[in-house]
Amino acid sequence: MATMNVSLPDPMKTWVETQVSTGHYSNASDYVRDLIRRDQEYQDKRETLIKALIAGENSGVAKRALGDIWQGVKARYERDV
Repeated sequence: MATMNVSLPDPMKTWVETQVSTGHYSNASDYVRDLIRRDQEYQDKRETLIKALIAGENSGVAKRALGDIWQGVKARYERDV
């Protein structure tokens, strides 16, 4: 595993130490790794959403009315629950 040194302002260092003291993290490195993992997941989901929005925009104008689209969404949701 690679090592990286990071400089933090005192308030951030205190914040990290407080998070570790809760017992959810074994040390500062564990906390930072968790933050990075969460950021990676967020970026992946954001990229997926952007691609879906672009695909939707490029698909053209819908032939169904908005109310019909919502009814279909509700029906799928109720079926899957």
